[in-house]
Amino acid sequence: MRVREAEGAATAAAASTGDAEAGADARATGDPGASPATAVRASLGAAGVLILLVLALVAAAAWHLTQGTSGAGWAEPEILLGSRLPRLAAGVTVGMALGIAGLLMQSLARNALASPDTLGVTAGAYLAVTVVAAFGISLPFWASGVVAFAGGLLAAAVVLGLAGGAGSSTTRLVLAGSALALAFQAATSALLILFSERTKGLLAWGSGSLSQLGIEAFLRAAPVVVVAGALAALLARRLDVLALGDDLASTLGVRIRSTRVIGILLSVVLTATAVTLAGPLGFVGLCAPVLARLLVRIVPGLGKHALLLPASGLLGALVVILADALLRLIVGAEGAIAVPTGVATTLLGAVVLVAMARRLRDSGPTRRPPSLRSGVRGPWRFRLVAAVSAVLVVAAVIAGLLLGATPLLTGDVLLWLQGSAPAQIAFALDERAPRVLAAVTAGAALALAGCLTQAVSRNPLADPGLLGITGGAGLGAVLVVTGAAASTAGMLVAAVVGALGAFALVYLLSWRGGLSADRFILIGIGVSSAAVALTSFVLLRSSPFDTPKIYTWLSGTTYGRIWEQIVPLAVVLAIALPVVLMRSRELDLLALDEDSPRLLGVRLERSRLLILGVAALLAGFSVVAVGVIGFVGLVAPHAARALVGARHARVVPVAVLLGAAMVGVADAVGRTVIAPAQLPAGLVVALLGAPYFVWLLWRSRDV
Repeated sequence: MRVREAEGAATAAAASTGDAEAGADARATGDPGASPATAVRASLGAAGVLILLVLALVAAAAWHLTQGTSGAGWAEPEILLGSRLPRLAAGVTVGMALGIAGLLMQSLARNALASPDTLGVTAGAYLAVTVVAAFGISLPFWASGVVAFAGGLLAAAVVLGLAGGAGSSTTRLVLAGSALALAFQAATSALLILFSERTKGLLAWGSGSLSQLGIEAFLRAAPVVVVAGALAALLARRLDVLALGDDLASTLGVRIRSTRVIGILLSVVLTATAVTLAGPLGFVGLCAPVLARLLVRIVPGLGKHALLLPASGLLGALVVILADALLRLIVGAEGAIAVPTGVATTLLGAVVLVAMARRLRDSGPTRRPPSLRSGVRGPWRFRLVAAVSAVLVVAAVIAGLLLGATPLLTGDVLLWLQGSAPAQIAFALDERAPRVLAAVTAGAALALAGCLTQAVSRNPLADPGLLGITGGAGLGAVLVVTGAAASTAGMLVAAVVGALGAFALVYLLSWRGGLSADRFILIGIGVSSAAVALTSFVLLRSSPFDTPKIYTWLSGTTYGRIWEQIVPLAVVLAIALPVVLMRSRELDLLALDEDSPRLLGVRLERSRLLILGVAALLAGFSVVAVGVIGFVGLVAPHAARALVGARHARVVPVAVLLGAAMVGVADAVGRTVIAPAQLPAGLVVALLGAPYFVWLLWRSRDV
């Protein structure tokens, strides 16, 4: 009763202050001041929408049941009950769980882009399940759900804490969740590679698969979803008032802290249940609430959370069922066996993320000039840091040549350089030398690309991987690798074309009378997610004998590198580095704000386009050399700024050296810690870079 009175008071307060946005929110939740006839019509309209959604779901389910590899229809009860019905039931359950979970997260964060994926909850739950499988622990369904819940809850707590709370800016929240998800995915990939026998089958499942062995898993998951959904409905009135702001909601008697804690716990329970049942289905928790809120514009009575929650759940089920059915329709029932449903939902979610990002206004910490500033550092410090960094690079090269399955001595390297080394030593160094140089060259190129990306976006947490450039390059290279005419030259061209294509797409979609840094980053994350989904699609459709090799390469590896893959990157780096250093003053201006470059005669958009084009080229060539490696372009530039200040004339050379040392050391570690087995350098970089990134987010949460 108190909350109901608070609802009316909130609406009156919004009207009295003339706050149009708050008034719109109040009307969306059902205006108590409206006439009885208007309220009845609104309720009937909302109920009609829910009925239509139920009918649409029934129709989609009927269509879904007619699809399958056997070609059998409704007349085959064994096939229907043994295969198709469990798949359908899992899809409906997972879709409803993720739809409700996504709406809870968006309402609690008051952020239209919050979801189990963008907050890293899905990745955390998947990592927890993979850890259990990797160590050979067999758990019943309920225990697997508890493990997934723990992983998802930890991820949500870390992301919200690092981003500055649930009310943080859209860009910061999504960036924190996406980057932390990359770290979790790297850890998951490392486990999949190290424990390939125990985790067999988790690769396809990791993209979200509705394939079921029977109805039992659904029968265990459905009650959890029903109970959690019912508890979420009990929070509906609190969520309605919370939408008006923390201060007003607190004044009107809503317990904000307990509401947020309960809501987040319920959303994580729903997400964990979905992950346990069908793996991490990407972006359903983003699409469904967004579609539900779009319906509110047509039927305002649907804006109350008591109706919005079931609507979001029904739309989530529709998204999953239609995505699965359309996937089978496009690639055929036989082909769809190898392609998880999560690939289709991720593509759809990426489109929604891009569409939502295009509508956002510029706001948030990433727009503030201080975000890229560091204290003033003297020239002597720059010289010292540069010298130490150069020594680290040399040490990484020497360690890379000496360490491995067969340890060598420095004298062996000297003999090899003179051409008089024994056959065994010559063979080892002939194989190691290209790998070591590929690692340090690619690390330098990625660090330089990160410097350019961060300067243009004015965000120290951006890198080519989060802007879609690396994902586009990886997709292009995989298309060639899985083709009949795979070649080094073909990989090179395809990777560069993919990187430039992704960059062009992000740039064009971000342009709206100018380039918004926030919009640029969010659209880059969407394009990157789409590229990863398409890469998974191509990978899973390729020959199963090539899958481990390609998957390892996508994790970032120097294994089997040849000089033809390294020389083009070295040439591009040798050209790009002096060009960037000559334009270092321009980079300093771009990193300040929108107005300073224009006032000082810099052609802003032309400079942005040129600089980001160079970053795309560097990322594309590095993918050919070492595969997909993240975090280098994120960590190296920021570490350089912390050491030598913000002037790019000093940041760029130090970042390049640190990036080279980072990947060089990661490659050496990956080849020695589990020798004779090897861990891809990209995973080692991610695992080592993740703690630094967490510290970076925590340190800058109030910036």
